[in-house]
Amino acid sequence: MGRVIAVANQKGGVGKTTTVINLSAYLAQKNKNVLVIDSDPQGNTTTGLGLKKNDGSKTFYDLLSENADFFEVKKRVEYFNSMDILPTDINLAGAEIELVEQDKPNFILKGIIDKGFLRDRYDYIVIDCPPSLNILTLNALVAADSVLIPLQCEFLALEGLTQFIHTYNIVKSRLNKSIQIEGIVFTMYDGRTNLSLQVVEEVKNYFDDSIYKCIIPRNIRLSEAPSHGMPINLYDPKSKGAEAYEILANAVIEHSLNKKGN
Repeated sequence: MGRVIAVANQKGGVGKTTTVINLSAYLAQKNKNVLVIDSDPQGNTTTGLGLKKNDGSKTFYDLLSENADFFEVKKRVEYFNSMDILPTDINLAGAEIELVEQDKPNFILKGIIDKGFLRDRYDYIVIDCPPSLNILTLNALVAADSVLIPLQCEFLALEGLTQFIHTYNIVKSRLNKSIQIEGIVFTMYDGRTNLSLQVVEEVKNYFDDSIYKCIIPRNIRLSEAPSHGMPINLYDPKSKGAEAYEILANAVIEHSLNKKGN
């Protein structure tokens, strides 16, 4: 039975899409069947995995609005035989207005995953959420088994984390009682600055049990890779960013095995 992981944070610019792309790529490299759902209207995960936007093909928006089925939307990521994506483009921005009129609008994605038996098809379903609390983010959190929270090592990120945890608690109490925090992963870490160290220590004081031990560094190769439509394990597998995301993928797999063991 596959796991559904939403990668979310209400604050933008925290490395959320970078984490989705590279975590998913390493999971696929380790022979896991992976489905990536690009639920951010910016579509950066789509282009970061080498797909073109606005080419006239069906997208995640069409699936949500019932204008296409799963197999019409799903595309294979060319680099991996075990990795599919539900791509998106700017049309998804209109979903918030349209979907709210449907019955149980926050449960649409959960219905797609359950009715399509997607947990039986994939080991991991990784959802890239928008950097805001809207109906797309709520759909992801309702459908997910867990939420992975990328946290940029900057002071304002702490405020964003507090806001997101509040949202998570509301979703857990009202919409998805089984959701758990997959973990918090520090991103854009710069060991040369006291601020990065202070942010890490501050978060550890409150969420130590939820923090993944790997820390994603500031790394120019991580920033360059999406412009080439490639994940870091293909673009520069020996870079520090690549090493960090491989450690994260191993930790996620180990976490999943522990959950099954329990």
